[in-house]
Amino acid sequence: MSAEARTTIDQSEVDRFSAMAAEWWDPTGKFKPLHKINPVRLAYIRDKVVEHYGRDPKSPRPLEGLRVLDIGCGGGLLSEPVARMGASVLGADASEKNIKIAMTHSAQSGVDVDYRAVTAEALAAQVETFDIVLNMEVVEHVADVDFFLSTCASMVRPGGLMLVSTINRTLKAAALAIVGAEYVLRWLPRGTHQYEKLVRPEEIERPLSANGMQILETKGVFFNPLQNQWNLSADIDVNYMMLARRPGSAT
Repeated sequence: MSAEARTTIDQSEVDRFSAMAAEWWDPTGKFKPLHKINPVRLAYIRDKVVEHYGRDPKSPRPLEGLRVLDIGCGGGLLSEPVARMGASVLGADASEKNIKIAMTHSAQSGVDVDYRAVTAEALAAQVETFDIVLNMEVVEHVADVDFFLSTCASMVRPGGLMLVSTINRTLKAAALAIVGAEYVLRWLPRGTHQYEKLVRPEEIERPLSANGMQILETKGVFFNPLQNQWNLSADIDVNYMMLARRPGSAT
């Protein structure tokens, strides 16, 4: 397949999430799990960015002056709070329906986010670069994982960070994240995740390392039913987040 013909888009996945677009901001709807996991994701992003860029952890806008790409932003559940932290955020998604929902909500909320219905490869072709690339719960829905991650890595500025969050391809993940979450607890619509499309940590490390990124750490994320919340963990068998850095001087 030629470079020109390669795409990160799995149209069936785009169609699946487009069909649910109107429910993005309903905390009790089909995206309830993302609403529940958002606090731990945002805390991790904030902590790592503050540490990396030497920002004041007590500042209400610790990301001031940083340019952030939220790739596969959906309805903007991450884009808006990251923008509230002071970052200049570009929220990109292949689904025009998702982007319209995100734009409507940000306008109602008074949060300035640059939303675009665009693919990662189209964005990279415009030579867009960012201090931080957020790649959260997206990689398991793309058509070509290596190409997608390589494309995203190409947009990280020297000294910049990429954060990837996804589900491991293990039997434990199949039991908890697919059977448990979709069929037993019904947190997600059936078919949201396919086991063969889940991504192991080494399958993320390989294309990132090949594109000059340094893997800084990998952290597990687990749901504690007693606390009714998600927490960081050393166990990466199911949900996990990976932090990577491009060598060079940070802005």
